[in-house]
Amino acid sequence: MGYAKSRSLIPSAAAGRWFFPGAGRYSWRQRAEDRALLRLSGSGLWLRFWGVRGSIACPGPTTARYGGNTSCVEIRCGERLLIFDGGTGLRPLGKELMKESRALEIDLFFSHTHFDHIVGLPFFAPCYDAESRIRVWSGHLKPPLGIEAALRLMMAPPLFPIPLGKFAARLDFIDFAAGEELMPYPEVRLSTAPLNHPDGATGYRLEYGGKSVAFVFDTEHRPETRDREVMRLIAGADIVIYDSAYTDAEYPAHRGWGHSTWQEGVRLAEAAGAGLLVLFHHDPAHDDAFLDRVACEAAKRRPGTLVAQEGMVLRP
Repeated sequence: MGYAKSRSLIPSAAAGRWFFPGAGRYSWRQRAEDRALLRLSGSGLWLRFWGVRGSIACPGPTTARYGGNTSCVEIRCGERLLIFDGGTGLRPLGKELMKESRALEIDLFFSHTHFDHIVGLPFFAPCYDAESRIRVWSGHLKPPLGIEAALRLMMAPPLFPIPLGKFAARLDFIDFAAGEELMPYPEVRLSTAPLNHPDGATGYRLEYGGKSVAFVFDTEHRPETRDREVMRLIAGADIVIYDSAYTDAEYPAHRGWGHSTWQEGVRLAEAAGAGLLVLFHHDPAHDDAFLDRVACEAAKRRPGTLVAQEGMVLRP
């Protein structure tokens, strides 16, 4: 299947702990047989990155390898389909999902409603498919403003010409309080926690089939102490996806902006006894060359650490 070159990029993968479809250095785009293999993986858990940037999409030749789309991660728990965040990466994911020969049942979990995390929703093809059912979850909004009302505000003049009511899919909107435990399906459990981010945000820990994945997308660490909520989510997790917008050197100039550093991600993963650390939510100013340097330095500090790339697939 041609996975050998991908495995050679990350030494710890050679032992077979992590699974990387796609061949060649930095070539994580999936071929047809890769997708077929994943769909036949039975009751296993796997995830794919469709958007890895923060703040604003930044496509172009200098970001082609890591990708320019904003936050969106697809995760499969057997036949269950869950999506975390709806940035611009949600559009290509929707196009791919419409190729599946079945009615779609989707759970879309938002970390928060800053624009870079929700802007893909009006362009998500399953929303216009009457056979699709989509449950939309959010844990950071306070009454009377819930997730449905927030999305209606985005998709209304003068901001957007097509209202939410034009969606043909069956949509259910579910607001919860960050900190609650969710059971979207009997076999899928989600722990949630509030994150330190302007206007609020929610972190998630998904558990399925004896495996766990933590999603800590937008959070600002506190240099003087470890965030107990973040530590609770990532403790012993098989995969941790962490907000690594800045470096430690850049952070002081961005204090209060709601983001963390890749070095803090390494420190937290080590302290929490976590498995694979994936650095995520890259600053738009960080081009491929910059992220190559981060990848090399992070792998030295914590072998096996990955810098998230569009198209990258992981299976614990």
